[in-house]
Amino acid sequence: MNLQLNPPKPMFDSLQYLAGPFKEADAIYSRQAKLNPPKESKEDLYHCLTFLQSYNGSLATFNSYRREVERLLQWSWFVQEKTLPELRRLDIEEYLTFCQQPPLAWIGTKQVARFKNHQGERAINPDWRPFVCQVTKVESQLGHTPDTKQFKLSQKSLQAIFSILSTFFNYLLQEDYGELNPVALIRQKSKYLQTHAYKEPIRRISNLQWDFVIETAELNAEKNPKQHERSLFIMNCLFAMYLRISELVADERSTPVMGDFRADVDNNWWLQVTGKGNKVRLITVSDEMLAVLKRYRTHLGLSALPHISEPTPLIAKVKGSGPVTSTRQIRFIVQYCFDQAHQRMQEQGLKEEALELKAATVHWLRHTGISEDVKHRPKEHVRDDAGHASMATTDRYIDTEMRERHASAKHKKIKPD
Repeated sequence: MNLQLNPPKPMFDSLQYLAGPFKEADAIYSRQAKLNPPKESKEDLYHCLTFLQSYNGSLATFNSYRREVERLLQWSWFVQEKTLPELRRLDIEEYLTFCQQPPLAWIGTKQVARFKNHQGERAINPDWRPFVCQVTKVESQLGHTPDTKQFKLSQKSLQAIFSILSTFFNYLLQEDYGELNPVALIRQKSKYLQTHAYKEPIRRISNLQWDFVIETAELNAEKNPKQHERSLFIMNCLFAMYLRISELVADERSTPVMGDFRADVDNNWWLQVTGKGNKVRLITVSDEMLAVLKRYRTHLGLSALPHISEPTPLIAKVKGSGPVTSTRQIRFIVQYCFDQAHQRMQEQGLKEEALELKAATVHWLRHTGISEDVKHRPKEHVRDDAGHASMATTDRYIDTEMRERHASAKHKKIKPD
């Protein structure tokens, strides 16, 4: 296979289109046959499929694992010409080097689906590539376009390769398909992964920026309630309850409804959500957030507060019926508020303060809400509301030490008295 000219074909379709492992392995092998995969490689496919389909409870996890397993298999077959049980530590080290600088033919400039519907059947999308070169949000706004020659694998992507492939090879060991975990044998991971002697800063917007963002959402709701009352409710949910964007939309895990808001015996209100890893948690609903909920429900013509098991979608479609199912729609709403707030700040002479809003994303609202709350609330309470797996994650939002450290150096003199 000429790596410089020919990109590999996609192997694994979206979860809902995958058949049983044996049948699907036959279909994939037939599509790849012209590329001359190694002998016995159909067994690779079967084990890859059983591994991937075991993650059918979370679409995000399935997609991440599919990406890494598929890339490895394509490299193993068409570059090393080996099956999975034949891979050793040196092979994986070569693979890591390959991922950091793949052939240009393997790099795309946009995220596209692996397969498309064509005349009632699933067909390979010729635009799909194993690696994707992208520009940042700010670069895109400045008119920059992706250049495959500038492709660089991020530290986060390298960490995902180590983590996911180690899990994958452990699975193969448990299935007696292989004799070792070559990823676990790599001792000098520092060659690939950077470590920091400091805490990575949490990406958040400032209190001033948030004031402009939420004020913009409120002004929009007053001018056009039909279109923007929902937007105002969404912005408050993301900040006040630190919701992830996936926790607002309906997906294969859950469909958020108004009945997920509930009161306990002390008339304290909570919101039940299904988060990462299909973990269900309860989030405290503050008095101000409860007022936000009442305002939104009144706008919808509902009672001020939901009743037990009320099936009304938490975030309903504006056109048509049913819940919003696309995170893209939520991102668009948030970005619209960010853009308008940025414009208002510039018009009021706050150009420098407005700059960071150009780079801000939806997830920054969650970070901002947590960062503010952890200053005033017990961090154990913030941890539970945020759904953090450990206190260490919540501790990242506490920047008291960094403030004190900088304050002690602020008036250092270059020319001491």
